[in-house]
Formats: sequence, C-alpha cells, structure tokens
Amino acid sequence: MKVSEIRELTVAEIIEKIQLEKSGLAKSKLNHAISPLDNPVQIRVARRNIARLQTVLRQKQNENK
Repeated sequence: MKVSEIRELTVAEIIEKIQLEKSGLAKSKLNHAISPLDNPVQIRVARRNIARLQTVLRQKQNENK
C-alpha cells in the first residue's frame, strides 16, 4: 500500500486497516513458526505497511491539534 493511498483514507479507516494488518501479521508469524511460508518476505511487507499506516495516522492526529 502506497503512502499516497493511505493519506486519502480517514482516521477511522486507517485504524481499521492497522488492526487488519496486525492480525494478518500475527497469523503469518504463527504459520511461519509451524511450517515455513512460501514467501517469508510477506512478514516484512506487513510490518512495513503497519509502520506506514501508523505514521500517517500520527500525522493526521497532529494536524487536528
């Protein structure tokens, strides 16, 4: 997910996406611990997406202050 796409979302949508990404990351980590994933890079991509979402969320929250 690109930063430009994230910036178009509302705060509520960003929070919802963060929760979805975190749950997906937890599932991927669990599955990877049990048996190796076909593409373990998915874990890194999910972590980075969460970081992007949190960064934009923080920026939007600071704009409202």
